[in-house]
Amino acid sequence: MTPEPKDKLDAATQVVVSGPEGELLDWRQIDWRMVEDQVRRLRQRIFTASRTGDLQRVRRLQRLMLRSRCNTLLSVRRVTERNAGRLTAGVDGEVVLTPEAKLELADRVQHQPDAFKALPVRRVYIPKAGGKRRPLGIPVIADRVHQARVVNALEPEWEARFEPRSYGFRPGRGCQDAIRAVFEVVKGRDPKRPWVLDADLAGAFDRVAHEHILNQLGSFPAKGMVRQWLKVGVVEHGRLTPTEEGTPQGGVISPVLLNIALHGIETAAGVSYLSSGWVRVDSPVLIRYADDFVVHCHTRQDALEIKARLAAWLAPRGLAFNEDKTKVVSLDEGLDFLGFNVRRYRHKPLIKPSKAAVRRIRERLRSELWSLRGTNAAAVIKRLNPIVRGWAAYYRTQVSARVFGALDNYLWRLTYKWAVFSHQSRSKRWVISRYFGRFNKARQDRWVFGDRASGAYLHRFSWTNIIRHQIVKHGASLDDPALSEYWTRRRRKTPLPVNNTTKRLLAVQDGRCPICKGTLFAADHRPQTTHAWEQWLHNARTQTIEQASGLPDTGGYRLIHADCHTSSRPAPPHTKTHTGFA
Repeated sequence: MTPEPKDKLDAATQVVVSGPEGELLDWRQIDWRMVEDQVRRLRQRIFTASRTGDLQRVRRLQRLMLRSRCNTLLSVRRVTERNAGRLTAGVDGEVVLTPEAKLELADRVQHQPDAFKALPVRRVYIPKAGGKRRPLGIPVIADRVHQARVVNALEPEWEARFEPRSYGFRPGRGCQDAIRAVFEVVKGRDPKRPWVLDADLAGAFDRVAHEHILNQLGSFPAKGMVRQWLKVGVVEHGRLTPTEEGTPQGGVISPVLLNIALHGIETAAGVSYLSSGWVRVDSPVLIRYADDFVVHCHTRQDALEIKARLAAWLAPRGLAFNEDKTKVVSLDEGLDFLGFNVRRYRHKPLIKPSKAAVRRIRERLRSELWSLRGTNAAAVIKRLNPIVRGWAAYYRTQVSARVFGALDNYLWRLTYKWAVFSHQSRSKRWVISRYFGRFNKARQDRWVFGDRASGAYLHRFSWTNIIRHQIVKHGASLDDPALSEYWTRRRRKTPLPVNNTTKRLLAVQDGRCPICKGTLFAADHRPQTTHAWEQWLHNARTQTIEQASGLPDTGGYRLIHADCHTSSRPAPPHTKTHTGFA
């Protein structure tokens, strides 16, 4: 086989590309269903070629993906409409908000006349547990689009290789799958692996070795672009600092690169599988979500030996254990993983929200209500509802009912104190009659906090039903064309935390906007943190239920994107819109 030239796509090419034919005059005219299907089919072809070991075909299809106009359009939409950081600018200060600007950005990326040159990322910090701050690197908007294009070419190749118990930052997989995998190992009165290596890597994103990542990419066509993103540097307080190691958190491609860097960790830990896909009885079990992982072992000595082997395996990759947080524990002692506590109580394993997670949400509720003193009930409800619903949505898959009830009691006391403070000259009976009542007509509860002027009310944690998560099939990937029916069934069985009207409309509309034909909710990319669920719920409220005629199956309503609603022709006088979310 003739070796392929490296980095042949690092400079933009002036060739005919796949995608919608003709010059696009309006961003709103794009048929997003067709665009999504084109990219999905090409990803599946890359996956299939990688699974069969045909590297030459993989590289040819990856070049086709990198030239695809559909890939560019979908990447622009992801970066400017779907990503949480779409309103955050890079070092050039550019954000893209209007349809005209999005189309101009797509044309600029697709037909870039000069050789590609990455710009430095902008350093920002976000708070993390323990009062510390997590550094993020925000690329410029054009680089984010390029990274999204490269991800669609690179990710399906590695989806065919990734280990079956790797759940972080992968399409169709998430935290709930990792937690469910832990339960499958620890369940029963006498689990075979009662000892756990609870591992924590020290600054994995910031310390992973560049050369290891680049070596793993091999002859990937856009390898030179990846090298630039790794080496481009960080701007902080106006000063440029070169990056000799790590991949900045905040980039679209960074999670994929970290997964590639950590690929093979199960083999290094000694995990072995039967042909049926089950782990061998005498083998440890490693469950990984990005850089967080646990190893279930038969004895304490086995856990210590695996830790030593993994330390040696991580060293060439520039990574090491955080010795202060990495420990070997028994199930009777328990451990915290992804915000959950895993522990055996009298031979019965239970997975509940961790004490640290409960403490954080209590502190946040208290600080939010303190900051809301002097405002009205509507402001309190608007601020707290996404927090309550987002936290409950994340923890609803495990043993959380008792915690939900305790948090409801705590939140009631906070809202009562807020109401008393707001009306210090009034009696407590007057305060209760004004702010508490049977606002939620579907529940026989007269102690719900609400706003009598608008009828809005504060959601309760316990109103979120406990729904057991069905773990993703062993080795299943969204890019595997043979599993399309499996993923369709799985989407139906994994409900979103929305009301019944929205669920019915999603089913009737096949989850798509009737105007642009694009998906309304990214069902295969669920939020993976409580804050991400808050953001998801906030974004979900931007969807619109519009009254329309000729839709008997939906009761005269349809669910559309807010952008599509504003860009379509004016509604008739009888039209009314509402969000459909509590």
